[in-house]
Amino acid sequence: MYEYISGKLVNLTPASAVVDCGGVGYLLEITLNTYSEIKELKEVTLLVHEVIREDAHLLFGFHRAEERELYRLLVSVNGIGPATARMVLSTLSVEELRSAIVEQNAKVVQRAKGVGPKAAQRIVLELHDKVGGVAATLPMPGGSPVNQSMEEAEAALLMLGFAKPAVTKALQAMARDKEMSGAGVEELIKKALTML
Repeated sequence: MYEYISGKLVNLTPASAVVDCGGVGYLLEITLNTYSEIKELKEVTLLVHEVIREDAHLLFGFHRAEERELYRLLVSVNGIGPATARMVLSTLSVEELRSAIVEQNAKVVQRAKGVGPKAAQRIVLELHDKVGGVAATLPMPGGSPVNQSMEEAEAALLMLGFAKPAVTKALQAMARDKEMSGAGVEELIKKALTML
């Protein structure tokens, strides 16, 4: 499983990127969002989602962790394949898609080519609880350290077996608490454990 690929950007189109990593050229399928973020760069690091089929071995590349995370959530929805998920994230920004899912606005999701009313409805229904957590209520710009800490704390608390609604409520309370601004992952988890 590939986590990321770093190297020289040898070829770039709005749909794909070729990255030379140690003399091997990796072809990654990308979204328009990733294209616009890397088009001026000579060296890139792309986070990877790998799709292995009988007839193909595909790599999808993302410039931002939030975009890859949303992509993985999209392909987990019944009837949404890798190409459709990429189309959704080429039509909508991460923030637009997240807002549409949180607000259960299927019409916005439907703007993506190949996504009909039923598929759009499935996306907002199935992903509402997964996207409507802490990250959706916090400012998003470029995965700030605060946001990253909150996401890591949320993941750790969920792995410990706490219910998502309770975890979300505790972390949202901490996000509003000025004393907790800039708190690290460990501090967030310890504080949350006293609230859960």
